[in-house]
Amino acid sequence: MARTSRQRPSAHLVLEDGRVFDGRALGAEQREIFGEAIFNTSMTGYQEIVSDPSYCGQLITFTAPQIGNYGVCATDDQAPRPHAAGVIVRELSPMTSSWRAEGDFEAWLERCGIGGICEVDTRALTRHIRSAGAMRAGIFRADLPPDAVERVRAQPKMEGLNLAEVVSTREPYSAEAGRGADAGPSDRVINAPRPRRVALLDFGVKRGIVQCLTRRGVDVTVMPASSDAAAVRAAKPDGVLLSNGPGDPAPVQRGIETARALLGELPLFGICLGHQILALALGAETYKMRFGHHGGNHPVRDERSGEVWITAQNHGFAVRAESLPASVQRTHVSLYDGSLEGFADEGRRITAVQFHPEACPGPSDARGVFDRFVGQLEPGLGPGPSGNGNGNGNGNGKSAR
Repeated sequence: MARTSRQRPSAHLVLEDGRVFDGRALGAEQREIFGEAIFNTSMTGYQEIVSDPSYCGQLITFTAPQIGNYGVCATDDQAPRPHAAGVIVRELSPMTSSWRAEGDFEAWLERCGIGGICEVDTRALTRHIRSAGAMRAGIFRADLPPDAVERVRAQPKMEGLNLAEVVSTREPYSAEAGRGADAGPSDRVINAPRPRRVALLDFGVKRGIVQCLTRRGVDVTVMPASSDAAAVRAAKPDGVLLSNGPGDPAPVQRGIETARALLGELPLFGICLGHQILALALGAETYKMRFGHHGGNHPVRDERSGEVWITAQNHGFAVRAESLPASVQRTHVSLYDGSLEGFADEGRRITAVQFHPEACPGPSDARGVFDRFVGQLEPGLGPGPSGNGNGNGNGNGKSAR
């Protein structure tokens, strides 16, 4: 039975600039929660969003007015456990209705130890973040302490935080090629004579990324963020994927060093934080965005084909495009703000995208970039760098089925 407003204790969201939003507590019973307040514009996919390790240390404001109406399902989890600091919603659905539902959203939050606040004017909060930028914040349950703003300002900023080490796996593990198992309509199944092998550096990887590889006939070895180039080589991969993840890319020095040591040696593919780490390995610069890109409705233009994809994104840092070496091609750009969304170095078999081609949640327009990467692992298996990016595989390359 859903809790009524009267059954919920009061709660207060306090931003570092002094703005206060009142509401009611939800989820796990936590006296106070601190994190960076950001907003996500996806209309669905709240479970995948909260369980995405890239949200480590963040208080997620959902712009959709009602959250939790279709419940939760274990297969939608993107990591063994969520690392988000907390959630901020306008209205928590009073009921759950879906044939897939295995429980309700708030009970799931409680099991995961995640608290938050509801009955907040999330429209006003989102507009404030858009104007003032993402900032440190705190959620205080029941009484608002008189020094709340000072306590929020005492928290570390996102700049300089190596959160990849916090969320990464501690030990390597394997995911075998599914040979098309559980493939979705936008996954182009590739059955090679033998599975290709990819070493995946886990900076906060989502389950959906691993699945997009195994569905394409790839064996995946997921390795800790602290892995060096020698450890990667010892796995004898045909290529390396640098995963998504939370926080500032600049402090992830081991990942940058490993990527730099492997440049030109193996095909390298970076997604989100991995995109930024590859750029830093090439000598480029990154910067903190005003309020980042978080949502499943971000238009991106492929600069080679002119196609526009609607993509899922989640990042608060970006690559300074003009700092990339002249030999590197800028492949994708955001149509929202012109920020860099992808680059490639075909000579050294490097591909990097700032958006999330696996989505989870979000549209599948960009899943074809996985086909390009697999095509680099085994010539002739998929479209090369000049192929069409559509996830349906109808690009310039032939589909091997």
